[in-house]
Amino acid sequence: MTDPPRASHPAPTRIGPATFGWGKRTFVMGILNVTPDSFSGDGLLTDPPRRGDTGDDIAAAVEVAVSTGTEMVADGADILDVGGESTRPGHAHVAVEVERARVVPVIAALRAALPDTPLSVDTTKPAVAEAALAAGADLINDVWGVGDDESLARLAADHGVPLVVMHNRAEARYTTFMPELIADLQRAIERALRLGVRWDDLIVDPGFGFGKTAEHNLELMHGFGALRMLGRPILLGTSRKSTLGRVLDLPADERLEATLATTALGIVGGADLVRVHDVRANVRAARMTDAIIRAGPGHAGAEGGPR
Repeated sequence: MTDPPRASHPAPTRIGPATFGWGKRTFVMGILNVTPDSFSGDGLLTDPPRRGDTGDDIAAAVEVAVSTGTEMVADGADILDVGGESTRPGHAHVAVEVERARVVPVIAALRAALPDTPLSVDTTKPAVAEAALAAGADLINDVWGVGDDESLARLAADHGVPLVVMHNRAEARYTTFMPELIADLQRAIERALRLGVRWDDLIVDPGFGFGKTAEHNLELMHGFGALRMLGRPILLGTSRKSTLGRVLDLPADERLEATLATTALGIVGGADLVRVHDVRANVRAARMTDAIIRAGPGHAGAEGGPR
């Protein structure tokens, strides 16, 4: 297979209503969890589901999601990521119909309320992703992008939408951690290309906190710049995660400063997009970091947004 063209920065990616010019500044993805069991305590469903969420539960979640999403965009979020199943360790698996019932009304309402904001669906289920795309989602965020299932990559190719390929493993076992992580992502990229996803529509996520020990996560941050060899925009998601709590011995709702540190260091290492709960603070951290590392000819600094 012929290698795709490489450049100092990847070519722009069109995500729904906006085009993301990589390398000009760092973009921010706001997290909207339509779940009752998010690890960070930010789930928009308050009661644990038994036989499925009620209509009233979903209606309330839609209202809160639109309000929260609107606030995130006002605070500087460039894209919103909607998920209907927790991915925390030990999470309860959710049936397709339950996850679809959570996600689709929220995406439809956000699309109506925020027509100029790109929307992402965070799911591992093709039926959920397809319904979300029909409701107005613009991007598929696959937390098992390096797994064996080709369904989401095929779906992204069929619909011509961008795909986030995230690294994950069922067990945190590695012989040489960073080389294996990069090799896993490279294979996933090649598979997506083979299935028809466009080169410019691929985004990679090293999967901080997924299939990795705390030590692996710190090693990932230390060697983050090596991910640039993949030639794709890099998404970083460290927000409030357990490694931060382990280092500082703090609960999820007290990990903002740790998140901001990883946001800044990730940007220095080459992150193009950061996925966060606390949008305003992370936007400020990103803008300051951008002003330092992207200064000079050919860079837009902290100004501008998706066009």
